[in-house]
Amino acid sequence: MNVASSSIEVRNRLGLHARPSEQFVKAAQGYESDISLRVGDRIGNGKSIIGLLGLGVVHGTILEITASGPDACEAVDGLAALLARLAAEEVD
Repeated sequence: MNVASSSIEVRNRLGLHARPSEQFVKAAQGYESDISLRVGDRIGNGKSIIGLLGLGVVHGTILEITASGPDACEAVDGLAALLARLAAEEVD
């Protein structure tokens, strides 16, 4: 089984509130791999809006995305890119 992970800083000035969290979860559900998110010692399911919102991700949080499964690398790369796009939208 393939495993990939990446740590990124959340740049959205409002963090991962409901709208970007929903977009993240929808994108994560498009991958076959299991997706988990870690903030410090807290871990959430990246395919669950409750799991993501429960992490309390605010601006500046270091978020580790981990995927395990056949498309793990693609999932991590795609989800990290999504978070970067969401941060850019917040600026506009």
